[in-house]
Amino acid sequence: MAGKFITFEGGEGTGKSTQAGLLAKKLSDVGIRVLLTREPGGSPGAEIIRHVLLSGAAKRLGSDAETLLFAAARDDHLETAIKPALRSGQWAICDRFLDSTRVYQGIVGQVGLPFIKGLEKLTVGDAKPDLTFILDLPAEIGLARARGRRGEAAADRFEGEDLAYHQALNAAFRAVAAEEKQRCILINAAPSQEHIATEIWRTVCNRLNPEATPLRFEEIAR
Repeated sequence: MAGKFITFEGGEGTGKSTQAGLLAKKLSDVGIRVLLTREPGGSPGAEIIRHVLLSGAAKRLGSDAETLLFAAARDDHLETAIKPALRSGQWAICDRFLDSTRVYQGIVGQVGLPFIKGLEKLTVGDAKPDLTFILDLPAEIGLARARGRRGEAAADRFEGEDLAYHQALNAAFRAVAAEEKQRCILINAAPSQEHIATEIWRTVCNRLNPEATPLRFEEIAR
């Protein structure tokens, strides 16, 4: 049986990586094999493209070119990591996926929706997430968290944009959540990590019923 695919989305500093990791651990604790991954990146080819994108080297080429690079990275990531994991019965948890492209390059970057959707059809196809958590936090708080996280390191291509840009990102993510209510769950990212993790786990249990997953560690070992 195919595994489940869960993604985490949101602006900078909203805690996506932390919550993805906490969920992966919780699923492992109940005996489910998990692939914890990220975008851009998650596979050798995609990690090379990640460096190009986050360094800002592709920014001067324009939003259309950046979108193509994200799509190329996603295709490699899906084909070499996510799809094989799902076919083997693992659950895949990804920090960012197609909604980030829709928001960063599409809504805010003003790349045309037909172009975005066309690339999704080519790269993602039917491999869409079963469940997406969109973490929502005021942009100024998220940026402060991001600054604290990176310390003395320079801001990456997207963290380095101004406050208005990040406010537009947050509004766009909320719009995606409102448009796709069956798949997307908007989560207030202001409370404690533990509170958010509990809310996420409750939603996963209600929507995907991990306790009923037939493929567990003990079954694989037999």
